[in-house]
Amino acid sequence: MGGAVSAGEDNDELIDNLKEAQYIRTELVEQAFRAIDRADYYLEEFKDNAYKDLAWKHGNIHLSAPCIYSEVMEALDLQPGLSFLNLGSGTGYLSSMVGLILGPFGVNHGVELHSDVIEYAKQKLDFFIKTSDSFDKFEFCEPSFVTGNCLEISPDCTQYDRVYCGAGVQKEHEDYMKNLLKVGGILVMPLEEKLTKITRTGPSAWETKKILAVSFAPLIQPNHADSGKSRLVHLPPVAVRSLQDLARIAIRGTIKKIIHQETMSKNGNGLKNPPRFKRRRVRRRRMETIVFLDKEVFASRISNPSDDNNNSEDIEDETREEEETKPSELKPDPPVNFLREKVLSLPLPDPLKYYLLYYREK
Repeated sequence: MGGAVSAGEDNDELIDNLKEAQYIRTELVEQAFRAIDRADYYLEEFKDNAYKDLAWKHGNIHLSAPCIYSEVMEALDLQPGLSFLNLGSGTGYLSSMVGLILGPFGVNHGVELHSDVIEYAKQKLDFFIKTSDSFDKFEFCEPSFVTGNCLEISPDCTQYDRVYCGAGVQKEHEDYMKNLLKVGGILVMPLEEKLTKITRTGPSAWETKKILAVSFAPLIQPNHADSGKSRLVHLPPVAVRSLQDLARIAIRGTIKKIIHQETMSKNGNGLKNPPRFKRRRVRRRRMETIVFLDKEVFASRISNPSDDNNNSEDIEDETREEEETKPSELKPDPPVNFLREKVLSLPLPDPLKYYLLYYREK
C-alpha cells in the first residue's frame, strides 16, 4: 500500500514531506506534529514503519496515515481554549496533538470502544508527559478517555466546539453526530466515502465541505444482545482548575516569557544566518482509493491536472546547503529544555520545583 508523500527517516522529515505536499499548511498544526513523535505510538517491533505515510493496525490498535491526520487537524481549525471530542480515540496520538493546541483551558475528551486500547493510550500519554521535552514547550490540555460505543453517548452530554470521528459514519447517523456540536462548531468525519467538514452555522443550519476521498470501515453498531438495554456513555465532566494549578500555569507562562526575552536580547530577532540543512524534494502522488482491513483506509486528495506537468522535475531529489558552511556545522546541537533549567535554578524548595515541572523525569 503506497502513501501520498515520501517516507521520512525521522519524524521531522515526515513532517517536512507533509508540508511540501501541502497536507500541513498552518504553523500551529506543524508545531503539534513536530512535538509528538509518531513512532512513540507504535509497538517496538513495528517502529520501522512509523515514518511512512501509511495506516497501521495491530489487533485493536490503529493509527491512520499521517496525511489523513494532517487533513483532519487542518480542517478542525483548532484554537486555544476550545472543547474537543474524539470519537474512536484509539492510541491517543491525535488527541495529544490536539491538546498541545487547546492549551490549559481547553477540554479534550475521547471515546474508544476497546478497553485494551484505552490502556495503551493512557500508557503512551503518561510516557509523553514524563519524558518528552516538547511537553515543556506548550501548556497541555491532557486528554481524558472513556470506554464505550460512540453511538451511545448520553443525550444529556455537553456539546463541543470540535468533533472528529475516526470511523465511517452511515448517513443514518449524520444528524446524531451533528447534534454533538455547539453552534459555530466544526465536525470532521468520513461520510459517504469522503472526509467531510461540517460547520454548524446556526441551531439548524450547516455548511458542508468534502475534503478528501477516503474509505473507512464503518462505525460498529451497538450490541444489546446481552441485556437488551443501551449502555450509555457518560463523558467526563468539565472540571474547574484549582487555584494551585492556575498558579502553576501562570508561573510557567511568566518563566517562558522571560526565557523568550532573554533569547531575543541575546540573538537580536533570532538566529543569525541559520544553517540550512539538506532537504529532499518530494512530489505529491496521484493515488487511487486503497483498502485497509478492518478499521480504516486512506486515499489521496484529488490531484490537479497540472500535477502531471511537474512530474519530470519532481522525480529527482535536490539538496540545499548553505554556502561555505563546514560539514561539522550542519549537525544541530542537542535540544536544551530552557524552562526546566530555569525552574531548577530558582531559589525554591525542591518539592515546589518538581510541582512546577509536573514531576517529570527529565
